[in-house]
Amino acid sequence: KFFSLPEEMKENVEIRRHNPANKNAYRGYCPGLDDIETTLQYKNIFNIGPHETRIPVDDKEMGSVLDKLRYDVQEPNVWPETDDCEFDKEFKEIFQAGFEIRRTIGRFFVESVARSLQMPEFTKLFQKDEFSAMGLRRYPERVLVNENMYSDFDGALLRELEHIDSTITVLTTFNNPGLEVLYKNQYRDVPVTGENSFIVNIGKLIGDIVDNELLSAKHRVVETDFTRHSITYFLGPQFDADISRSMTNKLTEPDINTKSSENGSRIILVLSSFSTTKHRHSMYGNFMTMIWN
Repeated sequence: KFFSLPEEMKENVEIRRHNPANKNAYRGYCPGLDDIETTLQYKNIFNIGPHETRIPVDDKEMGSVLDKLRYDVQEPNVWPETDDCEFDKEFKEIFQAGFEIRRTIGRFFVESVARSLQMPEFTKLFQKDEFSAMGLRRYPERVLVNENMYSDFDGALLRELEHIDSTITVLTTFNNPGLEVLYKNQYRDVPVTGENSFIVNIGKLIGDIVDNELLSAKHRVVETDFTRHSITYFLGPQFDADISRSMTNKLTEPDINTKSSENGSRIILVLSSFSTTKHRHSMYGNFMTMIWN
């Protein structure tokens, strides 16, 4: 129902990039269709995080870029306000409940990994979840196509570019096909989740931290001839987590280049290290999907 709301109602919760009149930079609605000639992805997203309020901070207290980023990632959620109070209430409650379910799954997964790999320190990286986010994604039936939407691997027309996640993903695809995973140099269909199941995927950063005892999988969403919906939830290490080294004290791969230690520091350095539009977007999506997409 949300995506069927009048545009003026959705504009009130659009992220600032799309509606400069709004304060919300990360949480809210990202339409993604009005820049069809340059976009690398073809989707609309309504995104929420773990915060409903944020404690005001005086500008004098934000002495560094990291202090500002720490404040920014605590951005509170925004919610649609319509003439239908029942819809507004139900929409918010369903989203909040869905977020909690997926956060619980993500945390149980972290505990299971720590227990199975005998890495108890792993759980300490996830004591807070400032970067966690859940997004309802809508991939509309395509009308226009540009060359950036084709696979670099095999030329397939895509709705979601080929990528490897960074952190932990809890995914619901409902009964919608289209998700494919790369296995033995071939993309293969991933079974749909249905209404009551989830796919849990680990990203490159998590693999690095656990010394690649678990491997991340490259995946994509291919073109379909119908409007496709899915829900993604991302759980990453907390802002102050030291992600420079693995559980056995090896340098994690990004830090070989960035020399950063805290999660917040790495975000700034990694985003600034990619020069081409396509690579910059890919890293932007893969490393920061949890708050920026």
